[in-house]
Amino acid sequence: MTYDFSKLKTNITETEEWLKKELSGIRTGRAAPTLLDGVKAEAYDTHTPLRELASISVEDARTLRIIPWDMSLVKKIEKGITDANLGVGIATDDQGLRVSFPELTSERRTQLSKIAGDKTEQAKVTLRSYRTDALKALDASEKEGGVGKDEISRLKTEVQKLIDAGNESLLKILERKHTEIAE
Repeated sequence: MTYDFSKLKTNITETEEWLKKELSGIRTGRAAPTLLDGVKAEAYDTHTPLRELASISVEDARTLRIIPWDMSLVKKIEKGITDANLGVGIATDDQGLRVSFPELTSERRTQLSKIAGDKTEQAKVTLRSYRTDALKALDASEKEGGVGKDEISRLKTEVQKLIDAGNESLLKILERKHTEIAE
């Protein structure tokens, strides 16, 4: 019997992508347009994501420049950012808005590191559930017959290797985020 590892590999990759997305939303000392992904502004009688109303670019390490496609929305975009409670400074000018991120305190850096660790732990729990599902499938195929204990043992070892590689990848992602937070 050959066990199909493609679903497990896909699940591991999806978990890694989920963690990257979650960690990108954690604000560090460096400004990034992804920090505004959750911001919505009241535009055209609906709450619209900011990226659909304006271009967002990095002006310098702690400043983002928002240039609305419709300048009449500047006040609404400013209100949307304020309502998101990101702890940022907002200044408007003739080109659009400038969003300034203040320096992080050591206490806040510690909190952010803890949050990043919690997100990584959630991802690890997800990987463990995928491992459990794969092992249950292997046990079921063993009970059905036609597959030897040696083959099942080899396949279980392969599942564990994939999960270990996934965990290692998650830890590397976390390590990069810790470095980013410490800067």
